[in-house]
Amino acid sequence: MNPRTTKELLPEEKLALLVKIRESKAYLKAYHDTDFMGRKDLRAVRLQLELLKPELILREHKIRSTIVVFGSARILSPEEAQRRLKSAQEDLSGHPRDVELKRLVVDAEKKLEYSRWYTQARRFASVLSKAQQQGQDLEYVIVTGGGPGVMEAANRGAWECGAKSIGLNITLPHEQDPNPYITPELCMQFHYFSLRKMHFLMRARALVAFPGGYGTLDELFETLTLVQTGKKRPLPIVLFGRQFWKRLVDFDYLAEQGLIGRDDTRLFKVVETAEEGWDHIRRFWKTHRGGVPTE
Repeated sequence: MNPRTTKELLPEEKLALLVKIRESKAYLKAYHDTDFMGRKDLRAVRLQLELLKPELILREHKIRSTIVVFGSARILSPEEAQRRLKSAQEDLSGHPRDVELKRLVVDAEKKLEYSRWYTQARRFASVLSKAQQQGQDLEYVIVTGGGPGVMEAANRGAWECGAKSIGLNITLPHEQDPNPYITPELCMQFHYFSLRKMHFLMRARALVAFPGGYGTLDELFETLTLVQTGKKRPLPIVLFGRQFWKRLVDFDYLAEQGLIGRDDTRLFKVVETAEEGWDHIRRFWKTHRGGVPTE
């Protein structure tokens, strides 16, 4: 402790001390102090805020229900896939024995093959958005993870027909910008996967999964588990791509081994086209109270 003068401070001296007080982190209101809000002790508060903020935004925009679309961020549009294949083939033509360039051509061919799911996701979102966004309250609004690939395709399909759509983006170690087709006031960013998952399902009236990786499988199997255990009311779960899902997961084998029930293999429907997927969702809700319009 250093003793200070007992004389009256000059006005400029008082002002200098006040400036220090105002610049102190302690003087910030708690909710303006980002360092404080980021402390480990505040995790419960942050979780509550990530639950509350998106909920209030969706209420303000009168979003009553959603259709969730998952799928790989690595799936390209047909145009981009074709461009990359052409570029890879041109590179290989100059060095026809290059093993790495041959591999890149094979990869590009696979990207072009899978680009059909970009087209189907885009069309599905367009068909559904045209059919359902009517009146003051919005029903069956497309919601995605907000990234590229299948997510972009679904947001794009809604955007192209003038419908609103939602993007629930998340901070990752590698920077990920949201795709440009999300309705700006409905694009939200999360830190916690758990809260993001809650918002995917809180208003969901269907879950649609296109071919994808760990993230898609994570969301799919969590939803299947919630419906199987009665934690989530039954809803249409639609998987696009018969050959993909047949090779990836042998659900019948799980049932044959007694690891899931026979009825559990009927929790989802596998389809090939946007129209087939939309038709299944409509038929599902026709048999359930408060279902979607049939027109």
